[in-house]
Order: sequence, then structure tokens, then C-alpha cells
Amino acid sequence: MLILLPPSEGKRAGGEPGSRLDLAALRFRGLDEQREAALAGVEALAEDPSASLRALGLKPGREQESAKNRVVRSSPVLPAALRFTGVLYEALDAASLPPSGVELLRSCVVVHTALLGPVGAMDPVPDHRLSADSRLPGLSMKKLWAAPVARELAAVPGLVVDARSRAYVSLGPAPAGSLYLDVVTEDAGGVRRALGHFNKKAKGELVRALALHGDPELGLDGLLRWARSAGFRLEVAGDAAERRLVLVV
Repeated sequence: MLILLPPSEGKRAGGEPGSRLDLAALRFRGLDEQREAALAGVEALAEDPSASLRALGLKPGREQESAKNRVVRSSPVLPAALRFTGVLYEALDAASLPPSGVELLRSCVVVHTALLGPVGAMDPVPDHRLSADSRLPGLSMKKLWAAPVARELAAVPGLVVDARSRAYVSLGPAPAGSLYLDVVTEDAGGVRRALGHFNKKAKGELVRALALHGDPELGLDGLLRWARSAGFRLEVAGDAAERRLVLVV
């Protein structure tokens, strides 16, 4: 089983003393060429603070955010699940997982970054600033990532659960047969509506529960059985051509 998560704008600063980015330590080595191109792009952009603010969608006064990209290759690294903060990663709380939970994250969970493409949840990544809608000089994020990422994801066997935001799906569609995860609420009358910002919390809680009590070899039927036993209302919706998972909270 593979679970695809989005990154977050918020990131924890710092990292392991003496560490630095090593592309050889990242999952999906077939993306090394694209990673090098994205790294070169953010480094070049960081040399022009004003252009960086515009390209990264930052307001004046936030130059320190874009300045992270100037030292992206030499700054210390943290595992992706610890680097990213925000609602999803606060709910996941990877730092408090036991070794077995960390191992499940390592084998089954991928965080799709704009800078390095999809990486393992425990892969070491630097602090940086780049999102799916950022603009790098001479680079289209979609052209850079979409086809290579789709190829890498298609080579992963087993069930793929896609919990990414739509912006990151466009940077690398999951393979045919994958199930996109929707999070909805249901009122007393049975009417459902998509959950907004707090869908991220529900996704983080689901992945944390899997890390604590799940099985990395779960297929769809096993995942649904596990979800019921763990107190999650997880359903399959849609037709055979476009099935998706729905988490009702």
C-alpha cells in the first residue's frame, strides 16, 4: 500500500547538525534529473529577492522565506514528516510514533513536494520555499514533474491511496486503479458536503492510526475492514471507471 500526502507551506526550521541534502537518500531515484533542475531553478531565483517574492507568491517583508532557497543544498535536513508542519502533520505527529509506526511511514507514506517531487515520509529534506503554483524561471512545474512522477508512481505495486490536494495531483497523476481520498461531513439528514481546511486534520489522523495499528500489505478490502475496526467510516464511491475513497467525519 502507498499513501500519497500533500506537503504544507509551514515547515519546521533547522535540522540534524552537519547534515545536508543527498539526492541518493531519497525515494524514487528516477526523478534525480527533475530534482536537479528544480534545485537549480530555486537557487537561481533566490539571487533576485524581488523576483523570488513574486514567483513564490510572497508579500514584501518575507524575504527570509525565499532566502532559504539560496542555501537549499547545504542547509541541514529533517525527515519530510517532521519537516512539514500544519494541520495534517500536527495530526500525524510523526515525532511521537513508536519505531513500528515510523517504519510504516517509511515504507508506505510519500509526501509530494514541489521541490523534490514525491519523497518518502522519512526521507531527509531541507527547509525551502516552493509550492505547486510557484513559477521558476524557464520551468513549467507541470511539464517538469507530471510525466516523470506518474511513471515512478505507476511502478509501485499494490493499492495507492491519493490524499494529495488537486494541485499536486496535477504534478504527477497516480496510476490507474488508485483511489483518491475525499473527506466529507454528513448532517442528520444524510446530506454530505466536502470538508474544507479541516480535511487535512482527518487525513493526518487516518494516517497516524494506520501507522500505529495498520498493516503495510493491506489491499482495499483489508483497508476497509481495518478502518471499521479502528473507528473510521471509510467507504468506496463512484463507478468502476473512477472509484474513490470517502472518509466521513
